[in-house]
Amino acid sequence: MRFDGRPFAAWMNSLWVDHAVLRTVWRNFAVVVPGQWYRASHPLPWRIGGWVRRIGLRTIVNLRGPRECGSDALSRAATGRLGVNHVYMPFESRGAPHRDRILRFHEIWRTVETPVLMHCKSGADRAGLASGLVLMFGGGTAADALGQLSLRFGHVRRAPPGILDAFFLRYQAEAEGRLPFLDWVRDEYDEEALRRDFRAHGLASFLNDQVLRRE
Repeated sequence: MRFDGRPFAAWMNSLWVDHAVLRTVWRNFAVVVPGQWYRASHPLPWRIGGWVRRIGLRTIVNLRGPRECGSDALSRAATGRLGVNHVYMPFESRGAPHRDRILRFHEIWRTVETPVLMHCKSGADRAGLASGLVLMFGGGTAADALGQLSLRFGHVRRAPPGILDAFFLRYQAEAEGRLPFLDWVRDEYDEEALRRDFRAHGLASFLNDQVLRRE
């Protein structure tokens, strides 16, 4: 990747192009499962080291996927120095969650070395989806999962990322109490129907996309 081995360029790109300057203040850190799973915005390198010392961090799950940006290069360099596993598990923030990605994430959840920190860019939408999935994989309810998608994390439910809420609400309405979550995902979940049925609110979309400039 073009920022590997170029720390100054990586920092400039991370701070000013990828907006990490805002994340020097706003970590958006929270506990999902005590002692095991945590969530945050894309961490700066010194925060990764701090979490190694504070919570014994063993794995970072990057929900953005591989990217040619300074933030990604700095994260990979920091995890390499610290002996922390770095796993890519890309999700979308504005689309119906893909069945195959949910099932892949379940395999990561089942086999990964904990404690784990999950992050997207801001820690609001994809981190909320992944945190909700972690709770569902562990036997939680749709209501538990929806609690991870809230304004407290900067998630705007009436904007396009509200389709993530709609995903958990659909399971709650169609199958909760009748069918285990993963069975529903494998056998009954209809991505196309969810995309077709969801409608974002115009003002909320403007706030999310033009003011907050979410990824």
